[in-house]
Amino acid sequence: MSARVPLSSGFVNGDVSYWYRSSGVPEPGPRLDGDLQADVAIVGAGYTGLWTAYYLKRARPSLRVVVLEQEFAGFGASGRNGGWLTGDLAGSHERYGEGARRLQREMYASIDEVIAVCEKESIDCDLVKGGVVNVARTPAQAGRLRDSVSSARSWGIEEPDLRLVDPSARIRVAGALAASWSPHCARIQPAKLAQGLARVVRELGVTVYERTPVTGITPHRAVTPYGTVSAGHVIRATEGFTARLDGLRRQWLPMNSSMIVTAPLPPSFWDEVGWQGAELLGDMAHYYMYAQRTADDRIAFGGRGRPYLYGSRIDARGHTHEWTVEALWGLLTEFFPAARSSSVEHAWSGVLGVPRDWCSTVHVDPDTGLGWAGGYTGHGVTTTNLAGRTLRDLILGEETELTSLPWVGRKVRAWEPEPLRWLGVHAMYRLYRVADHRERTMPRTSALARFADLITGH
Repeated sequence: MSARVPLSSGFVNGDVSYWYRSSGVPEPGPRLDGDLQADVAIVGAGYTGLWTAYYLKRARPSLRVVVLEQEFAGFGASGRNGGWLTGDLAGSHERYGEGARRLQREMYASIDEVIAVCEKESIDCDLVKGGVVNVARTPAQAGRLRDSVSSARSWGIEEPDLRLVDPSARIRVAGALAASWSPHCARIQPAKLAQGLARVVRELGVTVYERTPVTGITPHRAVTPYGTVSAGHVIRATEGFTARLDGLRRQWLPMNSSMIVTAPLPPSFWDEVGWQGAELLGDMAHYYMYAQRTADDRIAFGGRGRPYLYGSRIDARGHTHEWTVEALWGLLTEFFPAARSSSVEHAWSGVLGVPRDWCSTVHVDPDTGLGWAGGYTGHGVTTTNLAGRTLRDLILGEETELTSLPWVGRKVRAWEPEPLRWLGVHAMYRLYRVADHRERTMPRTSALARFADLITGH
């Protein structure tokens, strides 16, 4: 690793994520051993699959629910994300149409739903609802921030939900010109939530088969090397790993996101920057960042890094490129110069699912029994809970407020074949980086960023 990044003596790159550092990476449980009959087979033991299993068993305890996982529960994005239990939509209000207001309110309510379940089921995941601060560090970013708050009003997001604040009121970010705050966000420790959910669903009678990759999904069947599960419903909950399934390589783009975490920072640091609570922190750059103050007083700091591997390949163990670690450390210390005396203890990466229109979907076909949820574009921690409850209602054939939300049954075209999608994604992020650099001396959003949005449908 470059000498420009101070690394702790125990620095780790990859090994899934820092979130498993204290507990150790779980040893996968038993795999499927032979053919099996079930009422519902769920492919993927991340948040989507686990929440779906949880709500199904709570609603109908007699259901035979099986979860199939290629590694261990929480191996993917559910055990690697930034720990933002946020009310932000996974997609734009405009694309969801008139139902976006209801969807937004359900997202806000889902935060409190997760909190309630964690309390009920004794899931300790360092959860604190401290809200979220977004900062702008250039005039162009400040303009976008003000515009975003103004636009939110037209979608029913009022002053108590989102408002402009003094940029030094909560977290003092160096060079911040403007800031907004919303109460609709909570900090979590991602791996603890995933492992806690896995424990609970097992206690409810759900069988979770780990080390069991699904090689094919057809109506009423999930095929693995160790046997086939036949079920009334087969639910795909594979998010960024969807491209590994036959015929789905272009369905959702596996977008890389990367993180670093510092060594514990002393009380004097937190006093200096004013970060006294558990607020989450984001910004208005095109090549944006996200951060949290962890329960053990570190900064976990993330961003895009190298966004996409050719052919929708995935680096499953989370190794992070040296350039990405340097970029994240450089940005972190721009935000907080006092952090330069610290060091990086862990770096890791994960993949999230991105549909062609950047909006999530939930679907169940009553004829084939096939269903799915995903395409969360980085907002999955909360959205998966709403997806799990919606999938429950769809599987049970119930017409509810959730099944009428605008993301249910949404049809999205596939991504372009290679090399077009590789060229498009890398061009987009190259343009975003250049736009961010130019906006340091510009009063308004760069035309390069608008062009990047146009060519990729962002």
